[in-house]
Amino acid sequence: MIHSFENYGLSEDILAAIKELDFNTPTPIQEKVIPHLLETKQDLVGLAQTGTGKTAAFGLPILQQINYNDNHTQCIIISPTRELCVQIAKDMTNYAKYIPAVRIVAVYGGASIENQIRDLKKGSHIIAGTPGRVLDLIKRKILKIDKISFLVLDEADEMLNMGFKEDIDLILETTPKHKQTLLFSATMPPEIMKIAENYMVNPLEISVGNKNSGAENVEHFYYLVNAKNRYLALKRIADINPDVYGIVFCRTRKETQEIADKLIEDGYNADALHGDLSQSQRDHVMQKFRSGHLQLLVATDVAARGLDVNNLTHIINYNLPDEREVYIHRSGRTGRAGKKGESVSIIHSKELHKIREIEKTLKRPITRKQVPEGKEICMKQLMNMIDKIEKLEDIDNQIHDFLPMILKKLSWIERDELIKRFVSVEFNRFLTYYKNAPDLNINEKSDRNDSSTNRREGKRERNSVSANFTKFFLTLGEKDGLTKLKLMDLINSNDSLAGAEIGKIEILAGYTFFEMESAMENLVIKAFNNKRYAGKRLKVEVKNDSRRKSGGFNKSSDDRGGYKRRDDNTGGYKRRSDDKDSRSRNSGKWGR
Repeated sequence: MIHSFENYGLSEDILAAIKELDFNTPTPIQEKVIPHLLETKQDLVGLAQTGTGKTAAFGLPILQQINYNDNHTQCIIISPTRELCVQIAKDMTNYAKYIPAVRIVAVYGGASIENQIRDLKKGSHIIAGTPGRVLDLIKRKILKIDKISFLVLDEADEMLNMGFKEDIDLILETTPKHKQTLLFSATMPPEIMKIAENYMVNPLEISVGNKNSGAENVEHFYYLVNAKNRYLALKRIADINPDVYGIVFCRTRKETQEIADKLIEDGYNADALHGDLSQSQRDHVMQKFRSGHLQLLVATDVAARGLDVNNLTHIINYNLPDEREVYIHRSGRTGRAGKKGESVSIIHSKELHKIREIEKTLKRPITRKQVPEGKEICMKQLMNMIDKIEKLEDIDNQIHDFLPMILKKLSWIERDELIKRFVSVEFNRFLTYYKNAPDLNINEKSDRNDSSTNRREGKRERNSVSANFTKFFLTLGEKDGLTKLKLMDLINSNDSLAGAEIGKIEILAGYTFFEMESAMENLVIKAFNNKRYAGKRLKVEVKNDSRRKSGGFNKSSDDRGGYKRRDDNTGGYKRRSDDKDSRSRNSGKWGR
């Protein structure tokens, strides 16, 4: 096993650059990928979590093999988000610090395309780009990748989740047959396997850790509370971890902003990151977070994709994601570079089945933790403050001139009383807030009831859903490229629906069932009907009997019987004539 980059045969220029970056010992993914890329032209599928050193794993051997005397583009690296694209280009530039002839250009949306065109016309050996901008530049005949030697798809599963499959297909079709294709992904869903089958030749699969499982250095916990106490639980999690540095994941942009605003108002170093922010606002928030001026970044999955931040202590799932693979991506943002991290979820009792499903994917348990009580939090915060006082080394000498006056003023107070007063000045806020604080934990119902009770409860469980939800039928499905994340983005992109509670989602081949707050029924229909998605006109209908206690999504013999259609004359809804006996078994299964 190679334990030094010097043993790979990398050039002196590359070794000098990575030595300055404190690259001493290769990570597991680097140990496996670097020699493969230096010794063979075989395609490769690399399975590893984010933060495992993938960029260096493919970047160093590519830099080693680029012909710098040839100005045409020889490598293109495609990633899902602007942030990750910029980070890859920055990393590659750092690795090539002592190779002055190399030209590396980043192309991505949200920035001036004219400037990027200008950079491309100067010539570029390596392109880092996002799918949409890369395809745009190819169509403009500015970016030519018909002679590339290397194609890298980084965070491939994320690109598919974000709906870039069509763009990726079109890009891959413009590349030459004789190239080395490198695909990196944290998970291996069927869509990734299809890309490997369609566009790669006998690829070698290299896996670090268990396939589709979480990062090894991350511990997984959940807190069980009433839904109304979710925010109070979040504050206690932050308070019991005074040095917390993490991301809080919410479902919608509206909720993200609301939670961030509450945290700021309550005195926490927090801010929001979501799709409603301008690029300059996003950059400002991320700069504060990366520099450590923010302890908590409240974000949506879409906004946080591609963020590369080290030393995170916690990932907090304020809402569990709909896709289990998304949970793996979230949790993989902590526990990097050999450090420990925690992924915690705040759930209510109806979400326990989601925890069990995630455990199957993780191949490890998610342990329940008790929401800390006020006394426990106060003790932790107090000792944290005392530790800081005890370890304080850089004491401002300017206070020396004031000491005589201070000592004289306080000379009448005994030492113990003086310490108590100083601590109280700093600590009374916590003591007051948590005095008589209630227990937020709720009991987890036992699964070991007698068999008859199990049958009755099981039936009720399958047929239970919040009475505040309405089920909708949408004329859009998997064959149209729709995913759960894309549906949520489609919902949240409409101002009238942003922040609305979304229930179960079931995406089938040609259509989709989803639940929304019943109060939003008319707004949902107005938002979707006759709009276009991917060139297709949308139609949404309220599912028949959708407000009753009914789990899952009922399907009839014609797959559409049992829904209400809008009566154009009355503005209400009327029952279809073929609704009779349309109800069948429900699916009700969470996730894929």
